[in-house]
Amino acid sequence: MTNTMILDVLLVSFVGGMLCLDRVVLQAMFSRPIVAAPAIGLLLGDGYTGLIAGAFVELFWIDRLSLGGYIPPNETVVAVLITAASVLAGQILGQLPQGLIVLAVLLFLPLGVAVQKLEFSLCRKNEIVFKEALADAERGDTKAIADKHLRSVLRYYLLSAAFILIALPLGIVLLCAVYPRLAGFAVRGLGLLYGILPLLGCAVALNTITIRGAIPVFCAAFLVATFAMNFVRGL
Repeated sequence: MTNTMILDVLLVSFVGGMLCLDRVVLQAMFSRPIVAAPAIGLLLGDGYTGLIAGAFVELFWIDRLSLGGYIPPNETVVAVLITAASVLAGQILGQLPQGLIVLAVLLFLPLGVAVQKLEFSLCRKNEIVFKEALADAERGDTKAIADKHLRSVLRYYLLSAAFILIALPLGIVLLCAVYPRLAGFAVRGLGLLYGILPLLGCAVALNTITIRGAIPVFCAAFLVATFAMNFVRGL
């Protein structure tokens, strides 16, 4: 990896961690894949790939809502990793075929569950901090309460940013090592899967369209239009 690419990885980790904070702090929807992935894509000079990756992940997990004590798989980290790894691996390989994006999806999608488990551990830690904050409140120590709150936010940021910082270079290396060595039938299979994944995502979105109508419809329409344009260009 060149110095420029190392800086890109550090920048993606920093910005990705900030986007993940929206899941627990602002909750202004900046952490949604359809927003986070294009933002990372634009950061790396390829917003289109970010839109594709964001729409994929958004549709897959649109039915996993953060309600009550439920912590959904971390779709933000996954969207950031898929986008950044696809773009940066494409720069190394000299091309960014559709199959490479699909391979990145297959590689990073399970990591959303891995981060989910880490967040569970962080929540258990926060329960202890919460009890300590109650004791601080009884003493009237507002500064200690504020410090605990800020430290909890910082821990979440560091968890997200560090995970991206570790997983992204490993993912780039794997993509660059595996994709060029794939047999022809495997490459064709990934290309076929590129067209099937939106259908699977749309099926999930249709089950939740009454809950979140706008986002699934936008993602589905974007993907349908994208593949329609690709088909027309191929004629």
